[in-house]
Amino acid sequence: MKRAERQYALVDLLRGARRPWSAARLAGEFGVSARTIERDIGSLQLAGVPIYADRGAAGGYSILREYSLPPLNLSAAESLAVLAGLALLDSSPYQGAARRARAKINAVMAEEHRSPVQDMLGTMRVIDAVAAADDVVPLGMLSDVIAARRVVRLTYLGEDEDGGPDRTTSTVRDVEPMGLLRAGDAWLLTAWCRLRAAIRGFRIERITRLEILAEVPPPRDPALLEADLARWPTRHLG
Repeated sequence: MKRAERQYALVDLLRGARRPWSAARLAGEFGVSARTIERDIGSLQLAGVPIYADRGAAGGYSILREYSLPPLNLSAAESLAVLAGLALLDSSPYQGAARRARAKINAVMAEEHRSPVQDMLGTMRVIDAVAAADDVVPLGMLSDVIAARRVVRLTYLGEDEDGGPDRTTSTVRDVEPMGLLRAGDAWLLTAWCRLRAAIRGFRIERITRLEILAEVPPPRDPALLEADLARWPTRHLG
């Protein structure tokens, strides 16, 4: 039995069990070592399967009975595409979620695909155009800002003669976040800027401080953002 097939069977067995199963008993059931079973369970837990251990003499592994493992039958090319795409998000506001997703896909990838996919990933390189400065806000905070749906106070650097951040000038602005925008090699926070009374795109490498305020912003017509973006060849990712 292949690793992926054994893990599906293991989940089905635990879902139907009335009592916990020990690693030794599961090993006997599947004809593998207890260490292999523990590795399988660790991979499944990493992929989000709610398997937990009951302690004590009658303890063992159990699973939430209402849980069913969704199929993830990706080909080698599909696995490579997904993992490569997630790797590109390492320099995005979704870097934390992307890394967790990569770990989950790796945990349930078919064994025969693992080596060739990792070999191909090893040949890919990304050159970041600009290294983040020490005082720039962590990228992961941006997704929290969008999810909070609150007014945000940010400190934003001006622009120097070469188009880069000018660390001698900055403004403090209260903005109403509307979304995230990828423009060329840069990520921008799109928001209604109360200082300018207009939609603005704030380059992430120029944001040095973020504070989520308690105020809930008033509704803004989505057509305002669409009209602003219409000047550029944008596309939705959803």
